[in-house]
Amino acid sequence: MATKHHGTPRERLALDTYIKLSRATAAVDARINRPLAEASLTTSQFGVLEAVWHLGPLTHGEIGRKLLKSSGNVTVVIDNLARRGLVQRESDAGDRRISRVALTATGTALLEAVFPAHVARVVDAFDSLDADELATLSTLLRRLGRAAAAAGNQPEPDRATGAHALTAVQTAVQEDTR
Repeated sequence: MATKHHGTPRERLALDTYIKLSRATAAVDARINRPLAEASLTTSQFGVLEAVWHLGPLTHGEIGRKLLKSSGNVTVVIDNLARRGLVQRESDAGDRRISRVALTATGTALLEAVFPAHVARVVDAFDSLDADELATLSTLLRRLGRAAAAAGNQPEPDRATGAHALTAVQTAVQEDTR
């Protein structure tokens, strides 16, 4: 298909790469996250549950920063998870104005049931890349994410992992491939 934009070679390459990155992200996300619906979970709900499961009780703000979600979105997601009995809000021992979100026994059981298959889907989604290619992709995406965040005044990627909007399992997979 012809394009109406006849920019510089760098512009054309950047646009082509952006389109490929967007399409790859959508395809990988669909492949990995579609089965979450079987557990009646949205991607955001799974992200909250997974972050709290891996990191322990977190404040709404901490969850929002980990998942790059607004505080309003995080509140709605947590409210829905609490209604289902998967999380509960706990007062912070040091400051009662702060509440932390913690998994309930039901939430823990659900994560323990769905997490192994989720990890398998993540690994399977990257099977077309060998270990060196996966490591290179990880490095390039980290660099791209940091540069985009710096240029757009977006939140910094997580310093511990270099992840920008990744769930804890995606970060764990990155750690295993380093």
